[in-house]
Amino acid sequence: MSESSPEQPWPVRVVSQKISAWIGKLGWVWIDGQVAQITRRPGAGTVFITLRDPSADLSLTITTNRDVLDRGAPELESGARIVARAKPDFFPGRGTLSLRADEIRQVGIGELLARIEKLRKLLNAEGLFDRSRKRRLPFLPHRVGLITGRASAAERDVLQNAKRRWPSVEFRVINVAVQGAQAVPEMINALRVLDADEGVDVIILARGGGSAEDRLPFSDEGLCRAVFGCRTPVISAIGHETDTHLVDYVADYHASTPTDAAKRVVPDLRDEWRLIDTARGRLRRTMHHLIEREQHRLDGMRSRPALAKPHAVLDGLAADTSALRDRAERILRHRLDRADDGLTHTTARLRALSPRATLERGYAIVQRADGAVVRSPEEVAEGETLRVRLAGGELTAKVASDD
Repeated sequence: MSESSPEQPWPVRVVSQKISAWIGKLGWVWIDGQVAQITRRPGAGTVFITLRDPSADLSLTITTNRDVLDRGAPELESGARIVARAKPDFFPGRGTLSLRADEIRQVGIGELLARIEKLRKLLNAEGLFDRSRKRRLPFLPHRVGLITGRASAAERDVLQNAKRRWPSVEFRVINVAVQGAQAVPEMINALRVLDADEGVDVIILARGGGSAEDRLPFSDEGLCRAVFGCRTPVISAIGHETDTHLVDYVADYHASTPTDAAKRVVPDLRDEWRLIDTARGRLRRTMHHLIEREQHRLDGMRSRPALAKPHAVLDGLAADTSALRDRAERILRHRLDRADDGLTHTTARLRALSPRATLERGYAIVQRADGAVVRSPEEVAEGETLRVRLAGGELTAKVASDD
């Protein structure tokens, strides 16, 4: 048949035939999943099973013969894990797809634990358990996100213990299925919602005790990767102290119980008050010690003479100044007296050596007209005019002959 086109479209029957032929080529396959619903109609030999992917919101319908189910999983119930050998069938009349199984095996808890161990090694090798990537929990979160079962003991333990420790703590609670086929998809969706909430500072994933099979969703690969991808710190609090799940290794903090998660997510107000009182006491003692030390320093400084009796220092300095001034006066007077005596002696000597003193004793100085002093009669000629200096004045004399 030629390719379809707007001018030559295929009839519905042709499309159905082609789909059925293409699906039929897949052949027999082994499929693993969780039973979401099982329907056994009384008197009918066909059993309908809704098989769900544990990590995604996907499901397929499996039909099988009652004998096949009784032979492989006679006590099969909702929530159980099975492995089935089935072939896809397309029903053109209804346009639906289902799987026809000729062999069904219920997966035991031992096999599931072995798968979990294999997955643990894989996730560890990928670095999902690396301690270096774990984020520090906030000291006092503005709002706490809580993912847990509706009206569960875990929810009650977390809320009551957290509010008992810090009454003003706020919670945003999202109730989900914590076991069964819907558990993983609902928890992943709740993680995405809380992680996108800017007001949520930390997320608690909590569940109470239960059987190992009931707690299998908390070791699901999809849930582990969802926790790893959260930007908000996550606390896992599943089961009891001895219970361990893969999500515990991925979470930023593993609380042994929901009550332990409440103790870890917020501080105890009473403990904080005690710490504050202790810090206040330590600060008070430190301040008192500092004040006392400074007071001792001030007392020591005040006891010094410069501050205790400042006038005494000034009096001493004034006395020293007076003594120095008196000494300076005495020295200066002594030096002036000595200088005066020396001047008197020098004056007397000068006077004694002065020609005027000689003249006062009756001597005279005879000078020629040119001012030269006459020391001998031979130095003058007859008739020469001479000047005679006496103590009381000068005389003019003229040289006369001896005759």
